[in-house]
Amino acid sequence: MKKFYFLLFLLFCFLTNYAQKDSLQIGDKYAEDQIYLSVSYAQFFNQPQQITKSGFSYGLSIGFLKDITLNKQGNFSFAVGVGYGFDSFSHELKVEEINGNTVFSNGSNLTSNNYTASNLEFPLEIRWRTSNAKRYDFWRIYGGIKFLYNLSNKFDFTENSSSFQYKNVNAYRKFQYGLTLSAGYDEFNFNVFYSLTPIFENASFNGASIDTSVLKFGLIFYIL
Repeated sequence: MKKFYFLLFLLFCFLTNYAQKDSLQIGDKYAEDQIYLSVSYAQFFNQPQQITKSGFSYGLSIGFLKDITLNKQGNFSFAVGVGYGFDSFSHELKVEEINGNTVFSNGSNLTSNNYTASNLEFPLEIRWRTSNAKRYDFWRIYGGIKFLYNLSNKFDFTENSSSFQYKNVNAYRKFQYGLTLSAGYDEFNFNVFYSLTPIFENASFNGASIDTSVLKFGLIFYIL
């Protein structure tokens, strides 16, 4: 139900913003408030040395960005937003929660091994574009940082025909952040997220620190 109300809020912001833009004239001050939707291919990097691969993984995000123009032309601005993100990874690191401790081992022999996470997203962007008050299709380059707060995480795997599932493991890092870059034309834009924080904290595997982080790249759609 909460997700339903969140989507209604985004739709309201979109309709309100569209009605305001329709009355603008060239030369008027304007802002590019937007709903964003991203679809990404995702991979882990900085995995422990013995963990060599991962399967198909993806990320989905939806949210709203408030645009604050920094010059009269409106082609340079700052944006702050809020959204929801879901990530799903097929990976090779076996994660278990045993007696309140998160234990890591090599999961290369597992039949399946998956990790999913739901996050609140708080993107901040510095924006350059070729738009004006009446032109809604334009080139853009948006760069910034995205903060994540983890709502839930789940690690599940199948071993010897038995299924195991661990939710909200203790070693998972609740607050994460990373760099973002979006570039393209009109609604279709290439997007990259490069995590600056490992997804685990105080975690080790075979005596070495686990610095597993996330890299995502795909498409992001900005809807005016």
